[in-house]
Amino acid sequence: MKYFIKTYGCQMNVHESEKLAGMLVSLGYSETDTMADADVIVFNTCCIRDGCEQKVFGNLGNLKKLKKNNPNLITAICGCLTQAQGRKEMIKEKFPYVNIVFGTHNITEFKNYILEYRNKHKNIYDVWESEKPINEDVDMYRTSGNNAWVNIMYGCNNFCTYCIVPYVRGRERSRNPEDIIDEVKTLVKDGYSTITLLGQNVNSYGNDLNDENVNFANLLHSLCEIEGDFKIKFMTSHPKDLTDEVINEIANQDKLAKYIHLPVQSGSNNILKTMNRKYTKEQYLVLIDKIRTAMPNCALSTDIIVGFPGETEEDFMETYNLIEKVRYDGVFAFMYSPRTGTVAEKMENQVELKIKKERLSRLLAVKNEINEKQAKEMVGKTYEVLVESFENGTLYGSLDSGKTISFVGPENAVGEFLKVKVVSSRKSVVYGEIVDVQKANDAKPKNFKLPLEVSILPKDEKSMKLLRENKKNKKVQNDDKSRN
Repeated sequence: MKYFIKTYGCQMNVHESEKLAGMLVSLGYSETDTMADADVIVFNTCCIRDGCEQKVFGNLGNLKKLKKNNPNLITAICGCLTQAQGRKEMIKEKFPYVNIVFGTHNITEFKNYILEYRNKHKNIYDVWESEKPINEDVDMYRTSGNNAWVNIMYGCNNFCTYCIVPYVRGRERSRNPEDIIDEVKTLVKDGYSTITLLGQNVNSYGNDLNDENVNFANLLHSLCEIEGDFKIKFMTSHPKDLTDEVINEIANQDKLAKYIHLPVQSGSNNILKTMNRKYTKEQYLVLIDKIRTAMPNCALSTDIIVGFPGETEEDFMETYNLIEKVRYDGVFAFMYSPRTGTVAEKMENQVELKIKKERLSRLLAVKNEINEKQAKEMVGKTYEVLVESFENGTLYGSLDSGKTISFVGPENAVGEFLKVKVVSSRKSVVYGEIVDVQKANDAKPKNFKLPLEVSILPKDEKSMKLLRENKKNKKVQNDDKSRN
């Protein structure tokens, strides 16, 4: 029996798909990268933007034909979309060939749903309305290469006026620090090179545990005391909660990646207030100055929403100028998309789609210009790089910021941290050569699972091209095995 999981959205969804996969593997299923070959198909969904939601519904239509070809096929949909208001009923009415529908709060019940459907052959619609205590006691099948995702908290208390997350993920709930530390120790022992801590707002970690000693800075400090050669990353930070203590930990701990994703969303105080972000542009820039003072080479990335209700050209230019001032290493910019049930959905002065597209284009143009200059500035400098993959004699690695660099080296170096010198750049893409050649040659081979089917924003064009080639090559190899 085989399964296929298609993941939409954020890294939290990617990690939850690993849990879904683990439960299926425990039932005897094995992974396939083709829906037509699957006995179970799962869509783990996102609804943060309308485009993503429409893509999910479009792909759901493909399941009808697959069900006709394979009457025993089990289809399931879960994630943020199913948790949103009215979506369960809509799926039940329009897509009756979807057999199992469940939400974000009861993902750990998936194994029971599969067993129940296999026994009764009756559709299951079970979306819990409220969150329950955290349950991490589930099987796991990690599929993200050398990186291991670790949840430290769930939910969000911020209620930004544009955001659906608090409604589909619930209130903030933190895991016990001892459980997180034990999980990371096991992952490091298993050889994972990068540990990425996950939460809708990691800076709020511990606020709900009624222990003043449990906070994000202290958690980072404890994790850095674990023995081993690994790096710790985290996402996502809310600017209003990023403390001096967290900045100091990142600056002073070698195991913490010198990278912070700090969503600003807008450079206009008027828009920030309407968004309910609880900080001003000036306060945000003070944080940037603190980070750059403590870590001059710290990589910074951000999220931007273009065309929020009421955004004027002047408001937009404040965002544009902010990007030029901060010079982010990465900018993830999106057009505002109304979400049912949020405050912003009912706001007046909605911005026309044509204007949103034009502003987004201008924003991405200045971002690309900055990143191209940054790539040129990297030439001649040496960086510590985590080698992530190998293809046709070329290694692909990532810096702390996630930026990809390619260089020639042996396949056994995948999973190692190597010193790499940047020798050239083309647009925003950089190319390098290994400095510590002996370490690369002596490295022991590692075997981690790369993701097969994930619809998330790629690191960059180079890494996504590699992923597509890997998938294509794997399909060719599978076809060869079938012919043999």
